[in-house]
Amino acid sequence: MLAYVIRRLFAVAMMLLVVTLTTFVIFFVLPKWAGQDIALLFVGKNTDPASVEGIREKLGLADPVLVQFWNFVQALFVGRDYSSGVDVTHCAAPCFGYSFRTEQEVWPQLTAAMPVTLSLAGGACLLWVTGGVAAGVISALRRGTIWDRTAMTVALAGVSLPIYFTGLLSLAVFSFQLEWIEGEFTPFSDDPALWFQSLLLPWITLAFLYAAMYARLTRATMLEILGEDYIRTARAKGLTERAVIGKHAMRSTWTPVITLLGLDLGALLGGAILTESTYNLPGLGRLAVDAITQKDLPIILGVTLIAAIFICVANLLVDMLYAVIDPRVRLG
Repeated sequence: MLAYVIRRLFAVAMMLLVVTLTTFVIFFVLPKWAGQDIALLFVGKNTDPASVEGIREKLGLADPVLVQFWNFVQALFVGRDYSSGVDVTHCAAPCFGYSFRTEQEVWPQLTAAMPVTLSLAGGACLLWVTGGVAAGVISALRRGTIWDRTAMTVALAGVSLPIYFTGLLSLAVFSFQLEWIEGEFTPFSDDPALWFQSLLLPWITLAFLYAAMYARLTRATMLEILGEDYIRTARAKGLTERAVIGKHAMRSTWTPVITLLGLDLGALLGGAILTESTYNLPGLGRLAVDAITQKDLPIILGVTLIAAIFICVANLLVDMLYAVIDPRVRLG
């Protein structure tokens, strides 16, 4: 098991290095090749050449590409000093640079938005896994019944309807018409009750989409597993239906569910862009959207790397769960 974990950790480290290199090239090298001066994005168009040259020197944009990449990676672990003559600015680790618009460090802005995204993704994940898996299992056990048809119809609607439609519809009905739920986000530290209330609609909206996919996946997987020989053997040995389903069938059903969960949760932790934009939640997704409209490259790069880290970590946890669920993974 230890050797398996070490191999997966090494693979994750290599993946993060490749992602870091790729994002650095996209955001800092390709614009330069296209003839766009990144220093102008920082200082604005209406400025004198001396100021542009000073910013270029301070940010190290005149250095060779490999030197810029090394400085960027090094800043993530030990920080970085931005120097322009006598003016020296220290960016503490992990340093993602300074915003082109606010001229503030990127990392504090990411950490300020991260709790919102974590709250949104965590609450919605709990809803869609419990609801989707339960609906899929019951549909498989009651195949062809009114429950099965109703559940799959609702699942089809959940997959088909986009988030911005269901989100705006729920806001119009429950927030504006009935005034049951406040639409403005409230931090947990300010008021836990208002925090829960402000995230309830986003949780339901996000969970409605993902629960539909998990219900369909669980149903299809469960129907396939119920036809396996070891399930018939377990029933022939006189085991109760609860033991057959809970101990044998569900253990195999969890494998594809966990695979999908790792990908979905990792992506959402990087920012649920549509949901956060629809409900005006100050999370990583909305921060990324604002940065894109303002061409704030350091913010975009920071959100991209954070999303990549979450996805890699989520997949690492999924691989470790595989080893717990299926002993063949540990022996392979």
